[in-house]
Amino acid sequence: MSKALITGSTGQDGSYLTELLLSKGYEVHGLKRRSSSLNTNRLDHIYQDVHEAEARFFLHYADLTDGTSLATLLSDFRPDEIYNLGAQSHVKVSFEIPEFTADVVASGTLRLLEAMRRTGVKCRFYQASSSEMFGSAPPPQSETTPFHPRSPYGCAKVFGHNITVNYRESYGLHASSGILFNHESPRRGETFVTRKITRAVAHIKYGLQRKLYLGNLEARRDWGYAPDYVRAMWLMLQQEAPDDFVVGTGEAHTVREFVELAFAHAGLDWKAHVEVDTRYFRPAEVDYLRADPSKARRILGWEPTLTFGELVRIMVEADMNAVEARLKGGAKALQFTEAAEERYS
Repeated sequence: MSKALITGSTGQDGSYLTELLLSKGYEVHGLKRRSSSLNTNRLDHIYQDVHEAEARFFLHYADLTDGTSLATLLSDFRPDEIYNLGAQSHVKVSFEIPEFTADVVASGTLRLLEAMRRTGVKCRFYQASSSEMFGSAPPPQSETTPFHPRSPYGCAKVFGHNITVNYRESYGLHASSGILFNHESPRRGETFVTRKITRAVAHIKYGLQRKLYLGNLEARRDWGYAPDYVRAMWLMLQQEAPDDFVVGTGEAHTVREFVELAFAHAGLDWKAHVEVDTRYFRPAEVDYLRADPSKARRILGWEPTLTFGELVRIMVEADMNAVEARLKGGAKALQFTEAAEERYS
């Protein structure tokens, strides 16, 4: 039985990757950070619904800021594959807490690679690189496009990416990086723009919210479906030789397009509810990201399964179903004040 370690296992990608690996017969070990509130909601269904998987799925307290905890885990169960998905991954927040972002995203990757090297664990390593590394580089962006990050998060990811390449070349590690473009799902965090939009659509539809405040509506992104992207991660580690791969759909759409489709699906006029608030603009904007995924398609045989419109639809429907279920369950309809609208937007 193959064993895998996933940092960031409680996040969107970590939860989908856990499901994928369990379906392939893996024993999966995930990292979770200590928190005063429950933070495993994306994984709870695995314990509740997949009884045969319970003996193959384990969560451990550890942190990318704590190299000792990482080395201990590697020594204790010696995984065959490591997926480094853990991060402070919110771009806007990285401007507010740049040092912490760098410690987790950049130094955290180094700590994990160094733990692999020092413990002598022979395994394959996946680094979650990001399209934010490209920043203002002109599209389409491929594996050979020079990096020009425009945020502390993007800068930290460039370090994580380059140190992965360095350890691969210096120590012969089977270490691959996936330069993943934006990928979304109903499990996306509520502060990320796509989920912020679909959640607001559901609240507005049921009279729980009036306004949605957004930043740059003209930013263009290459949006795909998260379960497709974790499949690409797994495919990278099944290759005989490690390498780096851009993963995306090859199409770009503006935030405005996402808003239009999301509100239209709920039968709403977005112009009556959406307002631009300059507080949500970043100090340095990334205007246009679009992948050239031809290498991943050629070598990995990877293809996306959902169109942009289908992705928006399933996210809106999931949030509308969640709100409807809460209301049917007797949850008190929340009347948002203007301050609360701003806070939740």
